[in-house]
Amino acid sequence: MSDEDITLTAGDAEATVRPGHGGRIGGLRVGGLELLRQGDRFGCFPMVPWCGRIREGRFRDGATVHQMPLNSPPHAIHGTARDGAWRTARTSADEAVLTYDLVGPWPYPGRVTQVVALTEDALTLSMSVETYDSSFPAQIGWHPWFRRNLGGQDARLAFEPAWQEERGDDHLPTGRRIDPRPGPWDDCFGMPGGVDVTLTWPGQLELKVTSPEEWVVVYDEQEAAVCVEPQTGPPDGLNTHPRLVTPLEPLEATTTWAWRRA
Repeated sequence: MSDEDITLTAGDAEATVRPGHGGRIGGLRVGGLELLRQGDRFGCFPMVPWCGRIREGRFRDGATVHQMPLNSPPHAIHGTARDGAWRTARTSADEAVLTYDLVGPWPYPGRVTQVVALTEDALTLSMSVETYDSSFPAQIGWHPWFRRNLGGQDARLAFEPAWQEERGDDHLPTGRRIDPRPGPWDDCFGMPGGVDVTLTWPGQLELKVTSPEEWVVVYDEQEAAVCVEPQTGPPDGLNTHPRLVTPLEPLEATTTWAWRRA
């Protein structure tokens, strides 16, 4: 099938899926209100086969060291699939299934599948990485850019992490867990019971971002947007918390954004 944009609808909710532009969600409108920052870099893109930064773009798999392009010098950031064209495997009025085959510079063959499912009050994103050949370490997650302001008051952020990953001068976790500190943040947090973060635009909308995963990066240093990024490991996780994809065990993750009108 083609990689043309797809529009999903359910009640007064509408989502635009852009397979040909990194498999991202280009827009999410609830009652005509756009929740995602617009632009080719924004919306919500899948982070795969890694999330956040890899230190100096290098990761080790056994005795082999692989070098990824430094697209955020001196590091590599957010995987390779957001720059690629995904394919539409199946679509209906309220669901789209996309696939992406991992290619160079990623050194291992594999297939990524993303399912985007819309209901009247929620959007659910699911992703899996499979291999039929070599096993390899991987991470998956999502990077939504929620608009800070929807025309009223700025969004308020509420969550209760168990810890914060101490961030070094190089923007990567030092490996030390600390008590959560006040924002603004470009930081990774641990939520062992599952990611649970609430964004509230007072008088307009409440949006709850949940995931069974225990890692979330919160980025709110930009004036225009707030990012809440559930993922399967912390930044530089290919080196520090590798999750292995094998022919028998794919890597899978899901997140749900549920909204409630004020």
